[in-house]
Amino acid sequence: MEKIESQGIKPKKGLPRLMELAMTQKAPMVGGMILSALATIASFLPYLAIYFIIQEIVGAYPDFDALDIPKVLGFGGLALGGVLLNVLLYTASVALSHIAAYGTLYQCKINYVSHITKLPLGYHLKMGSGRLRKIMDDNIESLEGFIAHDLPNMISAFVAPVVMLVFAVDWRFGLAAFVGIIFSFLIYGVTSGGDKTKKLMEDYQTSLEDMSNASVEYIRGIAVVKAFRQTTFSFKRLYDSIKNYTKTVIPYSLSQELMTAALSAALNGIYLFLIPVGIWIGSSTNDYPAFAASFIFYLIFVPVIASVLMKMIYASVNAMQVGNAVERFDQILAEPEIPEKNTFPKPSVYDVVYDHVTFSYAEDCTTAKPQTESFQSQQEKVNVAAALQSVSFTAPQGKLTAIVGPSGGGKSTIASLLPRFYDVEQGAIRIGGTDIRNMSTGDLMDTVSFVFQDNFLFKQSILENIRMGRPGATKEEVVAAAKAARCHEFITKLPQGYQTVFGKNGVKLSGGQIQRIAIARAIVKNAPVLVLDEATSFSDPENEHFIQQALSELVKGKTVIMIAHRLSTVRNADQILVVDHGKIVQSGDHDELVSKEGRYQDLWSNYTKALTWKFSAGKEA
Repeated sequence: MEKIESQGIKPKKGLPRLMELAMTQKAPMVGGMILSALATIASFLPYLAIYFIIQEIVGAYPDFDALDIPKVLGFGGLALGGVLLNVLLYTASVALSHIAAYGTLYQCKINYVSHITKLPLGYHLKMGSGRLRKIMDDNIESLEGFIAHDLPNMISAFVAPVVMLVFAVDWRFGLAAFVGIIFSFLIYGVTSGGDKTKKLMEDYQTSLEDMSNASVEYIRGIAVVKAFRQTTFSFKRLYDSIKNYTKTVIPYSLSQELMTAALSAALNGIYLFLIPVGIWIGSSTNDYPAFAASFIFYLIFVPVIASVLMKMIYASVNAMQVGNAVERFDQILAEPEIPEKNTFPKPSVYDVVYDHVTFSYAEDCTTAKPQTESFQSQQEKVNVAAALQSVSFTAPQGKLTAIVGPSGGGKSTIASLLPRFYDVEQGAIRIGGTDIRNMSTGDLMDTVSFVFQDNFLFKQSILENIRMGRPGATKEEVVAAAKAARCHEFITKLPQGYQTVFGKNGVKLSGGQIQRIAIARAIVKNAPVLVLDEATSFSDPENEHFIQQALSELVKGKTVIMIAHRLSTVRNADQILVVDHGKIVQSGDHDELVSKEGRYQDLWSNYTKALTWKFSAGKEA
């Protein structure tokens, strides 16, 4: 399935888009549709048999002894055969449509996951994990019901009136029934609400996504809620999202009320079109038994047609809902990925240079900036919320460069720009003289390893969690990395050692232990450039010492950029950069910076005071 691209072609929406997605699995989908049509034709055989039986009975009346019983039984066999054939064809149709549905779901989810991994991190922060999860779990999943069930039902409903006309036992009654069907759909068009109903549906989908997003946020913070004995009203965003959902879902649901009632009444009243036609035909017929047989047959048969058409209406309503859900999926696919030029080879030296880098977190900066944008327009956006302002420094290969400063000063932003979680607005970042925007994503990720303050372990074995740094690593290499990161000892004490699945059967790890596994992951990757963002933030003093020993081995021959709040972790850095309000205000080694007045001296003074701070009898000491 191809992604939506901006090529001047208006993307498909609604039913055409759903059909386009369904046809990505063309063979099973077409097969399922053909079998659904054949099943509908087969379902008419019992009613045709009923007509012949009625004809025999009316023809024999009142002398039922003259009734041809073998012939009637033969028609009964035809009815039974039609039922069995219908079941067989419908079962095969559903099987093929399900194969098509799950194939489409698989492809959609692969495309979705592949695409969102190439979007800037800022877009993920703006959208929220709850909304992205809902699109993945709910919006895409809704395709299964449409492709596997609704689409075959729609095919069946389209075929039914055609079969009714083709195999009409009396064209006059058939035409009257067909006029009733057209009248019913006119009623549906008048009462459906059109654009107003579509707008209500869009508002409903938006409020549902907002509520899902807020719910995920609330659940993640449930420990805080319980600790402070708060209620859902403490999270105003969740409360407001629930209220907004209620305000949208009720009008949307009620908007379907008139349409459903009117259509149901019209379809179930199609037989009313037969009555005047029957009176007209009966008053002038010369073959009353044939007329009676046809009239009785259509009075029995038309309600069946109505039930088939109601399935199509339900399917079309579902198609409208699924189409709206798919539009949101398509909107994500239409988001521009971080541009990847891949015009330069992987660097052979690994000095990292930030050259007059400027970046802001303005809302429209969450996606990659076009390189043709004027300096003036860029500067106007920078003035919105400049996180970094003309930052320049060189992190030499084989050296440890530490970045310190107050919270919100821009330290983590510097780290986030190196893996292109965002793209710089002005200036450039180079590795070995190559602008990272000219490197392929694969080369960049192979060149740089990251250990951030918030690390994530997947629900798989500890061995595989570490091996994610380099999937081809042997177990011996994983163990060696774990030892270097000082986590081998506690791993061996887990129930299954390195094969223990994180999160299974209550297996949990402390923040410091997770941090050390993340470091082991970076060690096994063995990339030439290493970024550590608060890598020791969850470690106690003893483990911090062990990690520093591991890092002293890891940094040999590598370019290391360390972001730290604990100044004790950077005392031995080759150079220290002090960042404040998005600018580098000082640089040098620890002894040089602590010996002269400036921001670093203030930070060091406050840090040493904090180490000696005591709390006793409710007073500071």
